[in-house]
Amino acid sequence: MHIAEGFLPPVQAGLWFAVSAPFVVHGAREVVRISREKPEARLLLGAVGAFTFVLSAIKLPSVTGSSSHPTGTGAGAVLFKPPVMAFLGLVVLLFQSLLLAHGGLTTLGANVFSMAIVGPWAGYAVYRLCQSVRLPQMVGVFFAMAVANLTTYVVTSLQLAIAHPDPVGGFGAAAAKFLGIFALTQIPLALAEGVLGVLLFRGLVAIADPELRLLGFLRAPVSQEPANV
Repeated sequence: MHIAEGFLPPVQAGLWFAVSAPFVVHGAREVVRISREKPEARLLLGAVGAFTFVLSAIKLPSVTGSSSHPTGTGAGAVLFKPPVMAFLGLVVLLFQSLLLAHGGLTTLGANVFSMAIVGPWAGYAVYRLCQSVRLPQMVGVFFAMAVANLTTYVVTSLQLAIAHPDPVGGFGAAAAKFLGIFALTQIPLALAEGVLGVLLFRGLVAIADPELRLLGFLRAPVSQEPANV
């Protein structure tokens, strides 16, 4: 999901910035709102950003000769809803491009769109779907993390196919090629991220119970006081 500097034509790079900007602005407002209305959740909000930064900075070699990364955005989407991740993702990707040379500045809009917008929304949608059919909550967490990861790479593959269509087969052939290189090989890593997400949330339940109840991830305890007769 880290498209490197110079891999996108200037016009396309600018368009991805334009598409991503409203989501980032809305996400920044949500971060401010949550910080004001739920100050107890600020530490967890910062932890979500740090978790995304560390996890998405891990660079693993791929069997296709490329590299793969976890994303970590599904966790924040489940806890704080997807808009928050658009802003946090921008901050994460900006620092990674400046400090780690992961991704580029001109491709920042495209990288934000795939990792910080589409990925979190897809993961959150699957999480809510699992809730609607009454699957165990940790099953929803697993799929949210895995889908957020995999969707990011699917979108990145399509972005590259738009920028570099095949001379013969055009966009379709290029998309098939990039999906085979990035998305297909990402499946095992997406599943592993799903397992990591379950372990993460089990740990959070043990150490951050009040904050999770405040955010609605855990239901508030039922009062034990006897009812008036």
